[in-house]
Amino acid sequence: MPSEGSKPYVKIALDFMLLAIVGVPLLVFLFIGTPYRRGFFCDDDSIRYPYKDSTISNITLYCVAILGPVIVMTIVEGIICKKCKLSFKEKKYFCGYSISYYVFQLYHTVGVFAFGGCISQLATDIAKYSIGRLRPHFIDVCQPDQSLTECTHEYILNYECTSSDEDKIQEARLSFPSGHASFSAYAMIYLTVYLQYRMVCPKNSLLRPFLQAGALLTSWYIGLTRVMDFMHHWSDVLSGFLIGTVVSLLVVLFIADWKKPPDRNCLPVGTYTTCEVELQLENQAV
Repeated sequence: MPSEGSKPYVKIALDFMLLAIVGVPLLVFLFIGTPYRRGFFCDDDSIRYPYKDSTISNITLYCVAILGPVIVMTIVEGIICKKCKLSFKEKKYFCGYSISYYVFQLYHTVGVFAFGGCISQLATDIAKYSIGRLRPHFIDVCQPDQSLTECTHEYILNYECTSSDEDKIQEARLSFPSGHASFSAYAMIYLTVYLQYRMVCPKNSLLRPFLQAGALLTSWYIGLTRVMDFMHHWSDVLSGFLIGTVVSLLVVLFIADWKKPPDRNCLPVGTYTTCEVELQLENQAV
């Protein structure tokens, strides 16, 4: 049995272990995954588009969909501590061990966000590698050793790609669903709901909906660029949005638990006005 002082480390270690269980398969797919080899109809014009670089690269996507929400949540939780008259050194007991309330709340919020993001991406990768749908630029990237000029709706399965860029060829088999759409939808919907529950701005009633609209429109634009760049079919993007939305809502409803008061010293944000919060805190101190 671990001692009382070691319990927080056990819980944190368990959290990271569960996160790794979900995250490690993503690395397996990335480095050694092989997509299903699908054939194509020789007169299929939907996979004959030219290859072009992505408007939103993977690095840009991760900066927007990971760093953006984390920065916003860090700021909002700091404002909550200030509004509830909790200093950043205020202690919250966690498994019998006192830690900063701010650190505890941020750990929970960002941890849940990371866990859900891994789930969303894992669901997307499972579909990608299982289905192996060809991207709109597949013919341009693969350059199959088959004559496609004269054919009568023939399904070609036995073919070889003459292009030497193996990475692009493999990526060209991972069209369904869109990873950009699913991850951006998950991150931005999570952020939108988070702001609805946790952000209070009595001096400007439009600030919160402005940020929420900005987050949703960002996800929408990212999805549109995948069709514009011939990286995905429209149905791939739609399916990606659906996966990200469902995972995000499930995480918010069953894991995040933002409706619950975050601390006995701080009432649910958004339920009371600032003056009412201060009055309740004074009553608790008596």
